[in-house]
Formats: sequence, C-alpha cells, structure tokens
Amino acid sequence: MSLYPHEMLPERTQDQRARQDFVKSFRAHLAMKIRSGLGAVYKARVKPGFEKEHGREPQELQEVRREMTRDPYYQLWSAMQRKSQEMMYDSVTDSLEPQREHLIERYKDLGEKTEGTLELDPDLEIPKYHTAADIHIMPGGYHTDVVDDDVSAGVLYDAAMDIYAFGFMGPKNDLLARTLINYYQKEYPDHTPTRILDMGCAVGNSTTAWKEEYPEAEVHGIDVGAPVLRYAHGRAGSMGIPIHYKQQNAEETDYPDESFDLVLSHIMFHETSQSALPRILGESYRLLRPGGMMMHLDVPGGSDPFSSFVMEWECQNTNENFANMYRATDMAATAVKMGFEEGKARNEGAPAKSFSPHFKSWPVVVGEK
Repeated sequence: MSLYPHEMLPERTQDQRARQDFVKSFRAHLAMKIRSGLGAVYKARVKPGFEKEHGREPQELQEVRREMTRDPYYQLWSAMQRKSQEMMYDSVTDSLEPQREHLIERYKDLGEKTEGTLELDPDLEIPKYHTAADIHIMPGGYHTDVVDDDVSAGVLYDAAMDIYAFGFMGPKNDLLARTLINYYQKEYPDHTPTRILDMGCAVGNSTTAWKEEYPEAEVHGIDVGAPVLRYAHGRAGSMGIPIHYKQQNAEETDYPDESFDLVLSHIMFHETSQSALPRILGESYRLLRPGGMMMHLDVPGGSDPFSSFVMEWECQNTNENFANMYRATDMAATAVKMGFEEGKARNEGAPAKSFSPHFKSWPVVVGEK
C-alpha cells in the first residue's frame, strides 16, 4: 500500500523508493516473524531458568525484563529493531533534504489556497517532555526548525509513519482516527459533533479524517510543534480539506470555556508527562460544552508480565519515556479528579482492526460533560 499522493510528500527517485520499501519490509519481517519468536524463547528457556533459580515464575515486568535482556535471541531482535528505526528516518531524509526549500514554498502556496487557517506562536514554551529527548528517536522531534518556515519534521513524521507501521496505517495514515470514528459512531450514535478539537495533532493525519467524516463540523487541530503544523496546513490544503491549525499546548489552550462538543487525541498522552496528563484532562473538561464528549485513544499495554515487557520496548529503546507511567494510570479516575462527574468518565476499548497482531483493542478514556 502506498501513501495517498498529496503534494507535501517529497518526490522520490527509484533508488529512494526502493530503499524505503526495503526498510518497510525489514520492519514487517521483524514484527511478524522475529518478534513472534520472543514468546517461544521465554517459554523454552527464560521462564524455566527463572523458576529453577527462584522457585516461582516471574510476577513483575521488571523480573521479565532482567532475564529477557540477557538472552541472545532478544538481544539480536532488539538491536535489529532499533537499527530499523534509524534506517527508517535515514531513508526519508535522503529524499527530504534536496527538496526542503521546495516543500516550504509548496506549503506556503497550498496554505494560501485553502479555507483552513494556521496560527503559530513563536513565544510558546515547548514542554520539557519534548525537548529532553527526541521522541521515537525522530531527529529533532516534532518542534525543531532546521531552517526558517521549516516543514522537515512533518515530512519525517508522515513518510516515516508509513514505513514504521509497514503500511497498516492506511494510505492517509489515518487508521487511528478511523478506529476511533468507528467506535464513536457505534457506541454513541446519537452524537453529531459540530465543533471538534484534535489535541496533539502533529501532521493532521487524524484531524483530516474527522473532517472527512463530518464535513459540516468546524475542525481544529493543535500541537506544540511549528514544523509539523506547517506541514499539516499544506497537507490539508493539498487534500482540499479545511482545518484550523494552531500552535498550542494541550495543557493550557487559549480557547474560551465550552468551545467544543468533541475533544480528541490519538496516541498523545504517552508522549507527555506525569504532571501534564491530568492538566490535559482538566483542559478537555473546560473546553467541552454541556453534553459534549472527550475521547483520548492511546497505546495498549500487556495483559501479563511477559506481554507487558514486549509492549514496553519503545519505552526502553526509542525515547517513549512516559509510556509505562501512562499505562499505569487510571485515566478515568484521573478525569474525575479533574472535573468529570463520577460515572461520566470511563476507560473503554476501541477494537483494533489492523496494524498489530499483538493486541485486540486500543484503550480510550471517554468523558461526558
């Protein structure tokens, strides 16, 4: 499956396309073939070795981690997995760098033609959880400008996501939005949003899906990163989808109280921090109109110590530093502390349609006002 050919993607030579296709296939092989062997290794030698030494099976994620990281099969898979992520960004950068200035001009031209808007705040303080490390080891993260008016971070995010998920995110990289939309329409068929906010929208791959599904709604997307927002603005303009993008921190926005009837995010919380999480839930409550709803979808965890260990690989190896703390947080209980009424905030699950054979649903915290 190829990405939808919007105008913000760099053109690729045959060699560049082949290089990216190789990395995509390599990652698929690691995920579908090599990773599946971790369970066999655990059952055949790691777990029995632990039981022989301790007289019981491992009960904590940390115990599994300590034993598994000593095993040569895991070490080989982990090293290849890390290398594949580095190769992913390198392969995209190869086509990006010669076209950077051209893509900046393209974003400006597309922005002038769209009915959507873009508001940037050069004085916005970028949160430390973005500046302390490059999330996903994406060079420069979501917020770094290499040159003036840069869109490089957006190109890296969008093109690399297709490689990262070996095409399972769909041609518009909007699988997560489609998953949440399907869940929303099935579980809450009487809700019809008229004003939607997508928090932590990055390149707008989920934001545009909501506008496509609800064309009469006014749709807004916010993120702390200026380069991803510039790219999102050009991308939406290329698709003919009017979105209102704004550089804002989801912990504290400048929108008035009760501005939206649907507040969303798609895998944002595990890239924030322990202190930011409750503030974002509180801000979601403030922004909701009476009768409005929030839905925040994020990364799944494991159901036992071994599967939890496997699911935390990126937390340990690619700077998803808050993922384990997010998974340990009762999102609904925290939402109640931040203003939602008891019983109107719930931890639910949106069925996973594809992307990974390792889990069946995406966790979603739902809050009704």
